[in-house]
Amino acid sequence: MPTESRVVAIIPARWASTRFPGKPLAQIKNKPMIQWVVEQARKASRISEVIVATDDDRILDAVIGFGGKAVMTSQDHVSGSDRIAEVASGMNCDIVVNIQGDEPLIPPENIDQVVGCLDRNPTLNVATLMMPVHESDEITDPNVVKVVADQKGRALYFSRSAIPFHRDEWKIGENVSKVKIESAKRVFKHIGLYAYTRSFLLEYTRMSPTPIEQLEQLEQLRILEHGYPIQVEVTEKLSMGVDRVEDLEKIERFLEKQNPS
Repeated sequence: MPTESRVVAIIPARWASTRFPGKPLAQIKNKPMIQWVVEQARKASRISEVIVATDDDRILDAVIGFGGKAVMTSQDHVSGSDRIAEVASGMNCDIVVNIQGDEPLIPPENIDQVVGCLDRNPTLNVATLMMPVHESDEITDPNVVKVVADQKGRALYFSRSAIPFHRDEWKIGENVSKVKIESAKRVFKHIGLYAYTRSFLLEYTRMSPTPIEQLEQLEQLRILEHGYPIQVEVTEKLSMGVDRVEDLEKIERFLEKQNPS
């Protein structure tokens, strides 16, 4: 795909959340979290436009209020991919980047990197990122999705379990989260950032859900189960997500260290 491809970033942001209702408008240093995400996305050099796809007037008004662009979408979508596909279906673009609305410090370099995956290889339809696990308790944390890839960087599998399992170093039945991080060779966690060709995004969201996708509750497995490759590249640029209210304190502590004034 040529480097002059038009790239849009779409951020799905819904109000309802089992663990954290209204999360996109949670305040971080006097700014709603969704504003942090939009501002980080705008710093990426490959992004032509940043759009928030929401199902709630409060989020829509907040985004417009800080000068962002937001589009109201159906409340019936079951995933963020479905929500961004609704917006992308009416746009003229080549690549769509799905940026999670709960990663206020997402590195712009990661966004450019995942777009670059598609730029460099016109046969690819979707790309994402992974990074080495640095904390041993992440190995068995089901909220930290792990990924294994082949020698060409194509994803083999995504799982909430510890993969690959180190048979000679981790005893079956032992608490893997207690192993030394030095032994966690080739364990990578998935960074939930995707770049799709627009045409494939629309095709993918029309595909029927698949058995393993439903077991793991990981929608990217639908792509693999339908026989399409996902390119995965390694990044060392950490993006801190917000799953629970307590995570806001971690973000604020990190920002204080970065800018103690």
